[in-house]
Amino acid sequence: MTDEPRPGVDPDGPDPDRPEEQSLGGLLSEVARDVSELIRKEVELAKLEVREEAVKASKAGAKLGAAALLGNLALLLAAFAAAWGLAEVMPAGWAFLIVAVLAAVVAGGLFAVGRKEFRKVSPIPRQTGETLKEDVEWARERMS
Repeated sequence: MTDEPRPGVDPDGPDPDRPEEQSLGGLLSEVARDVSELIRKEVELAKLEVREEAVKASKAGAKLGAAALLGNLALLLAAFAAAWGLAEVMPAGWAFLIVAVLAAVVAGGLFAVGRKEFRKVSPIPRQTGETLKEDVEWARERMS
């Protein structure tokens, strides 16, 4: 480093590269700019998190929908086949009742799996909430 003055900088005035010598207006402007950028980034993060959760929800919903469709089709076809098969060895009413109970057990299992996957979906962007708290603390420290 040399002791030569830089062009455009008053050698006897405050050094703009040193924060302790910046004016109050300059410091406030810098803080406002930093806070603005921080808020922009937090909004981007929130959008990303919400998008990820929406994808999880749509996949879980598609699985539930497919399970319902296939469950109805299988129930219809298997119910008739099984009930008529059982009707050969017992009264038809009892045969159809047994088949209906078995179909209900299968449907309950599919419902439980789909519900479990939906519980994993979070509508609240947790990471954004945590970083917002950190940002508030950072801004408080910066302002004091």
